[in-house]
Amino acid sequence: MSDNHAPRTASQRVAWITTVVVASLVLVFLMAPILAIMPLSFSSGSYLTYPLPGLSLRWYEDFLNSPRWVSSLKNSVIIGVASTILSMVLGTLASLGLAQWKSKFKPLVLAIVLSPVVVPGVITAVGLYFFFAPLGLTGSYAGLILAHTALSTPFVVITVSATLQSFDMNLARAAASLGASPIYAFRRVILPLILPGLASGALFAFATSFDEVVVVLFMAGPEQRTLPREMFSGIRENISPTITAAAVILTTISVILLATLEALRRRNERLKGNLR
Repeated sequence: MSDNHAPRTASQRVAWITTVVVASLVLVFLMAPILAIMPLSFSSGSYLTYPLPGLSLRWYEDFLNSPRWVSSLKNSVIIGVASTILSMVLGTLASLGLAQWKSKFKPLVLAIVLSPVVVPGVITAVGLYFFFAPLGLTGSYAGLILAHTALSTPFVVITVSATLQSFDMNLARAAASLGASPIYAFRRVILPLILPGLASGALFAFATSFDEVVVVLFMAGPEQRTLPREMFSGIRENISPTITAAAVILTTISVILLATLEALRRRNERLKGNLR
C-alpha cells in the first residue's frame, strides 16, 4: 500500500482536525465583516441596524441614481484602467530589463522598483503630493493616474518577473537571428509566453488602483473623487446605508477579479502541463 493511502495515526488525525478548525475560524474571522455588511445593503430601514426591518433595493437605487456615487464609480474605473495600462507597459519593460541585466546593483534597483509595495501608504502619498504639487499635477486626472501607476507597477513587475524565471531568452535570440525586429520578436515570441503573468499583474494593478484611498485623499480634487474616497467621506460625514450598497459593489468587483486571477492561474498550469 502506498504512503498516500496509508491510514493516519491518532496524532495525524488530531493535527488534521486542529488545522481544519483553526483555518475555519480564521476564515470566519476574515469574512465576518463582509458578511455582516451585505445584508444591511438590502435593508428597508434608514439606519444600519439588526434585525432588518425589511428587504429592499432602495439603497442600490439610491447609489445608481446619485450623480455623486455614479461619478465616483466612473472615476475609479477611468483611473484604474488608465493606470493599469501604464503599469503593464512599464512593468513589462522593467521585468525584461531586470531579467537580462547582470549587475551587483540589480538587487538595489529591484528593491527601489518594489518599494511602493512595502513603504506605508501615508508616506508614499505625502511623497507623491510634494513631488507632484510643484508640477501642477495635484487635483488632476493625470496626477492621479501617474500616482496609481507608481503604486501598481510593482505588482506587474513581480508577476512578469516570476514568469520570466522559466522563460528561455534563447528563443528571442533565435527570432532575432532569423531577421525578426525586436518589436516583432517581443510580440510573437516573448509576449505569448509571459501573457499569463502579465494578465495576473494587470488584475493586481487594477485592484490596487480601484481600492486605493490614501493617495486619493492627498492628490484628488473635487472632480476626481473615486469610489473608496466617496465611501470614506460618507462614513466620516454622514453614515448612510448607501455606503453598504457601494461596499457590496466594490466587494463584488474584487471577487470577480480574484476569480479571473484564479482562472488564469489554472489555465497557466494546464498549459505548462501540456508542454511537459
